[in-house]
Amino acid sequence: MNFPNPEKIVCVTNRALCANLAEQVERVCQAGIKRIVLREKDLAEEEYTALAKRILEVCEGNSAELIIHNFPNAARALGVRQIHLPFHLLTKELTAEFNTVGCSVHSVEEAKAAEKMGCSYITAGHIFATDCKKGVPPRGLEFLNAVCRSANIPVYAIGGISPENMPLALKAGAAGVCIMSALMRI
Repeated sequence: MNFPNPEKIVCVTNRALCANLAEQVERVCQAGIKRIVLREKDLAEEEYTALAKRILEVCEGNSAELIIHNFPNAARALGVRQIHLPFHLLTKELTAEFNTVGCSVHSVEEAKAAEKMGCSYITAGHIFATDCKKGVPPRGLEFLNAVCRSANIPVYAIGGISPENMPLALKAGAAGVCIMSALMRI
C-alpha cells in the first residue's frame, strides 16, 4: 500500500491485527513511516517492556523513532525519551522528564490543558468511524479543526484514518495523522 506523505504519519500499533508485530513494524518502517507508538494497552507493564525492547531494536535498525505509550517506567528502563500518555496520566513532571511527550485529547479544553502542561504534540480523535470504537460516533473534522485552531503545538488526527481520508484531516489543520489498522495490515 502506498502512503502519501509518510513524514506526516505516525504508526500506532495493535498486535491483534497482525501475525508478528516486530515484522509488521519492519514493513511499516520500510514504507517510509518513521514514528511508531507502541500502544499495546492490554499488556501488563513487564510484558509491555519486553515487547518494547524488541520493537526498539526494529526501530533503531530502521532509523525510526519509538514512542512508548502509557508506561513511563518502560521508557526509563529502555532509555526511550519519547512517551505518549492518555490525558488522565499526564503530569508536568513527566513532560519535564521526557524529550517528547504526546497526549491523547478528546476536547478543546483537554488540548489547551495538555499544551499548558508542556506537551510536545497532541492526538485528537476519534475523527472518523473506526472498528476500534464501534458504536461510538466520530467527533469529525469540525472537532479536529477546532482543536487545531486552539493549539500552538502539532495536532495529529487519530481514529479511522486511511490514505484516502488523510488529506481531509490535513486540510482541517492537522500536522499529521495516526494510523493503526491500515498499517497493521500492510
